[in-house]
Amino acid sequence: MTKTAAPATDRPRGPLGAPNGFTLLPWLLLGMGAVSNIFQGQTPQPWIGGLGLLVFNSLYISIVFRAFVPATRDAPSTRISLAVLAAVTLALALAYGDSWLLFFPLLGLATGAVVRGRWLGPVMFGLALVAGAVAWRHEGWGGISGILYGTFLSGMVTAAILALAETVAELRETRQELARAAVEQERLRFSRDLHDLLGHTLSVIVVKSEAARRIAPRDMDAAVAQIVDIESIGRQALVEIREAVTGYRESSLTDELDRARAALTAAGIEPSVSRSGPPLSPRTEALLGWVVRESVTNAIRHSGAAHCSIQVSAADERIRLVITDDGAGVGSAAPGSGLTGLTERLAAAGGTLRGGPAPRRGFRVVAELPADESTG
Repeated sequence: MTKTAAPATDRPRGPLGAPNGFTLLPWLLLGMGAVSNIFQGQTPQPWIGGLGLLVFNSLYISIVFRAFVPATRDAPSTRISLAVLAAVTLALALAYGDSWLLFFPLLGLATGAVVRGRWLGPVMFGLALVAGAVAWRHEGWGGISGILYGTFLSGMVTAAILALAETVAELRETRQELARAAVEQERLRFSRDLHDLLGHTLSVIVVKSEAARRIAPRDMDAAVAQIVDIESIGRQALVEIREAVTGYRESSLTDELDRARAALTAAGIEPSVSRSGPPLSPRTEALLGWVVRESVTNAIRHSGAAHCSIQVSAADERIRLVITDDGAGVGSAAPGSGLTGLTERLAAAGGTLRGGPAPRRGFRVVAELPADESTG
């Protein structure tokens, strides 16, 4: 059975760079004074102190490692372990004082690693007050400040550092996700460009090849002319594919209209092309050029039309392209087709693309873009 990797947010941070449970282990050296007291016989009932030290260290290690995994950090068992750690710390500090008071800053570290959000400040403030009160009981007023501030600051600084580390990790994951999205977007762009380029070019090559085959028996010179056109179209297609790969293709609408007129004529469809209005921006010309290319390709392939009209008009607010044929009313607006991809492209530029049966007969494609897209 294949194992599914856990989400990145549910994994402990790696040992390189980002903090992890090992980062908080060296602070256990604060308890070496208590260990020294036990071995030097300065602790009454040393076996109780040793047992308490063992329980404290075990709970502390468990908590700090669980704190770096969001799923276990927020688990009730971790909160219970933290509460038990606090009770053990309080009992040891009340019983022995002296070096045992330094377990309060360690408790602050564990608390800062676990508690998040609006509860962090009140919890750490209350914990610091308890630590200060216990220190006052054993050391008087002179021993309060170090334990009180040490407990409070250890928790707040730990929480701040870990929150910053988690934010950095999330930013890295976001950057990786954006990179993956950019790759997917580029793949989509290339697939659309390749579809539009090859679909149109191959359709024209097929039409011209059929024309050359039909007229070759009676007019070889005309057939050779068609073959020369096929060679020219193939060479131009290679250039356009290279431009599409590098992402620099900016199709001129005028060139696309000329190619559409030639392709329709070669297919036996009478073209009618009209254009009015001010010059358009390169981006708008490129988008409308793709629509012309795809729609004319569909008309040649599917419509069986005798006439195809292409009208481009630019007004103050909208730029409108209408392509209408008088064929059988068969279009290519199904999901996954070229027109669907072009619809997404125009929508990204604030425009629309609609395809469907013409009012009387045939198929019509209407593309619109906002006029501000026409400003260079």
